[in-house]
Amino acid sequence: MLSIQGNPFRRCDGVTRRSFLQLGAPLLGLGLADLLGAEAHAVEAKRPFSKKSLIVFWTDGGISQQDTWDVKPDAPAEYRGPYQTIPTSVPGILMGERIPEQAKIMHRLALVRSVHHEHGIHAPSAHWVQTGYFGPTLARNAAQKPHLGSVVARSLGARAPQMPAYVTIPKSESFGYQGAVYLGKAYNPFEVGADPNAKDFQVPNLTLPQGLTPQNLEARRALLKTFDTLRRDLDQNGVLEGLDGFKAQAMEMVTGDRMRIAFDLNREDPKLRDRYGRHRYGQSAILARRLVQAGARVVNVNTGNWDHHNDLTKGLDEHLPPLDRAIAALVEDLADRGMLDDVIVYCAGEFGRTPRMNGNAGRDHWGDAFSVLLAGGGIQGGRVIGASEKFGGGVQDRLVKPLDVLATIYQQLGIPLDTHYPDSSGRPTSIVGDGKPIGELL
Repeated sequence: MLSIQGNPFRRCDGVTRRSFLQLGAPLLGLGLADLLGAEAHAVEAKRPFSKKSLIVFWTDGGISQQDTWDVKPDAPAEYRGPYQTIPTSVPGILMGERIPEQAKIMHRLALVRSVHHEHGIHAPSAHWVQTGYFGPTLARNAAQKPHLGSVVARSLGARAPQMPAYVTIPKSESFGYQGAVYLGKAYNPFEVGADPNAKDFQVPNLTLPQGLTPQNLEARRALLKTFDTLRRDLDQNGVLEGLDGFKAQAMEMVTGDRMRIAFDLNREDPKLRDRYGRHRYGQSAILARRLVQAGARVVNVNTGNWDHHNDLTKGLDEHLPPLDRAIAALVEDLADRGMLDDVIVYCAGEFGRTPRMNGNAGRDHWGDAFSVLLAGGGIQGGRVIGASEKFGGGVQDRLVKPLDVLATIYQQLGIPLDTHYPDSSGRPTSIVGDGKPIGELL
């Protein structure tokens, strides 16, 4: 809660100046005023200008590369897995049969088949892929580095003043590694907090508390103006004036048009919503497009559990078709709107799955060689970078580290790769370390 220290000034109705100012964000139903104020004080005087945005599909648990983007049609059955391979729109590039929509648009996609890190446990690997750095262990689970979404939010900010810079759908996941850490709470994500496919979909953080109407807020806004003279007389350094400005901006987010319209999926053509798929993945994807179109910088779509140690076929039959449809529809929709050059689409998990099927008809954790998908934002489509070994056991060609992937994304978004931010000890820390952009994609 926003709290201002100082000598109280009691109004005739019994509300003190201090308690009045304390009403701000909680009365609105969210902490936007605090977040906006923190960002305004934390942001540097100059940020790079960029028109580009990022949409991330996070496949929590680790998607199986062998059954999607790095198929091994000539391998023995226990390596090849349950699915056949299919051709794509690019001759010579094959995909798994359960992602036919992505296969149709391979000319717009890029696959990196040689991503590598050295861990097979969820938490450390999720931290590594999402931040670029190894951090937590089973004995120390707290996040050590900021999520790429927070880095982008800190570096570029939102593209429109009434939109949050970084959003997670439906909420932040992955062991708490989707936050800002030492960058500060101003760069944590705005959590949607609800399933966009729900019939009664509403964003809790944009819903006014019961009994509070926009008319009430307008009356309260007018009441704020009555304190102008007092503020000028008692607050010569302008702090209160600034805080009232943050409250006003938060109020605009809640009651204004831009953010409310962006979240209103009923404004979309029902046929387009059908094209994305009437499921959480599809409606999250179309919501992500609406948000970046309205001015959000990063939208992270968390897509559920891909940790298929048992009965891989059942798990992938459930998850792959909606993810396939959501990604393909999003990429094509962005292209149709002339937005694809300005929006990067990125799909990844914390690792891949073991090349050989286990005794439970599943695949286990595998960080030695796995794949990620990229599209848009100036990344060249129709390309495959790197290769895993014959049966997928390790990297055969062009080893790529998580930091290299993030360096590619940051560069394409327009963030200088020599950017450093103070860590929790105050030491300037690089956003990319020794990571290098994947030049073959650019």
